Amino acid sequence: MQDHVTPRRVVILGGGFAGLFAARALRRSPVAVTVVDRRAHHLFQPLLYQCAAGILSEGQIAQPLRAVLGRHHNVSCLLAEATDVDAKARLVHASRPDGGAVSLPYDDLIVAVGMRQSYFGHDEFAEYAPGMKTLDDALGIRRRLYQAFEMAETAADAKERQQWLTFALVGGGPTGVELAGQIREIAGHTLDREFHAIDSAQARVMVFEGADEVLGAFGHPLARRAARTVQSLGVELHLGTKVTDVDAHGLTVQDRDGATTRFDARTVLWTAGVEAPPIAAALARATGAQQDRAGRIAVEPDLTIAGHPEIRVTGDVMSLNRLPGLAEVAMQSGAYAGRMVRHAVEGRTKEPKPFKYWDFGSAAYIARGRAVVKAGPLHLSGFTGWLVWLFIHLAFLTGFRSRLGAVLSWSVAFLTSSRRERAFTMPDADAPADQATGPKAPSPPL
Repeated sequence: MQDHVTPRRVVILGGGFAGLFAARALRRSPVAVTVVDRRAHHLFQPLLYQCAAGILSEGQIAQPLRAVLGRHHNVSCLLAEATDVDAKARLVHASRPDGGAVSLPYDDLIVAVGMRQSYFGHDEFAEYAPGMKTLDDALGIRRRLYQAFEMAETAADAKERQQWLTFALVGGGPTGVELAGQIREIAGHTLDREFHAIDSAQARVMVFEGADEVLGAFGHPLARRAARTVQSLGVELHLGTKVTDVDAHGLTVQDRDGATTRFDARTVLWTAGVEAPPIAAALARATGAQQDRAGRIAVEPDLTIAGHPEIRVTGDVMSLNRLPGLAEVAMQSGAYAGRMVRHAVEGRTKEPKPFKYWDFGSAAYIARGRAVVKAGPLHLSGFTGWLVWLFIHLAFLTGFRSRLGAVLSWSVAFLTSSRRERAFTMPDADAPADQATGPKAPSPPL
């Protein structure tokens, strides 16, 4: 009779790009993999804004984790949120949705928890200015956008009508610019003949950015082109500004000279800044790892934590060589971490090569037929950039049905300006205030 050999236990925290690619790298290894996520789906975050704008459905950008990993027979999924790590005992402590506690022993731990929205110490802004990091966020923003036009239609006076028709976005990165362009397209094309008391095309869309240009990470030439494009759509750019207050009726901003200005807007959306979720701080305490200002965990060149070769940190929550928080970084680092575990199981003694990120570029969609793409020395904008953007996002969508559905939805939206995914629900009249206005504090995208 042979002795029973327990497979090596690998726990992966997070079912995003990094966690998914790590699990896939281990699919043929003699290990038992557990993917822990507080949500039961894998989310294609780069297209969240299109779900919010009504172009894509939630089913086209989110796939059940169990379905995505269904063919990987050594992988199991656990619906829970990691709350702490005991590095000495090699245990992950997690909380189930019903509040029940669960502890997971591990031989290898891959941390792929991503980042959450940051309000730079002003979490009270979240009640009035929701971020967009989760599927719930996108659906909540969809409700806010289309509800604003409905409320403007029945406004009591011109002042209230204009407040509902004013949209303010805090942050001029890809999400802010993409969402601003979508709102202008909704106002000027999708809804242009649907209302009687208002002219939706008169909607005012403003982007507030602390830097001197939007899409600064794309470099000055592309940033300048992107700025011209969004301004041609009717988007106002308020650069060099800092938001000092947000409430249900608007926001207050301060310029570099210290002067403050109040802007009335019933819809304020927060697209600036990210921070690590609480589990990152718990892991740092347990291992002595260093964290940067945003809470990212410093890692060695092989993505391990110093003194803990059994723990690897991947994706947005890792701090290594100032790598950006991009989906491609998450995919590559997750796959690398999975391969390193696989090599260890196979008994390879050769010193592993350090993680090397291959930059395939960045892309941002601005409006129909217009996007910017940066890939090494290649800088594209306009229609050519849009075609490249289309190819990139189709390639990375998970599953054939998602790709086919996205193509059909994009075809309808780009050819006719209509958006099929405009349905939204309203909270019950007796629901708590925070349910009516959005979450009061950001939740970690585990």
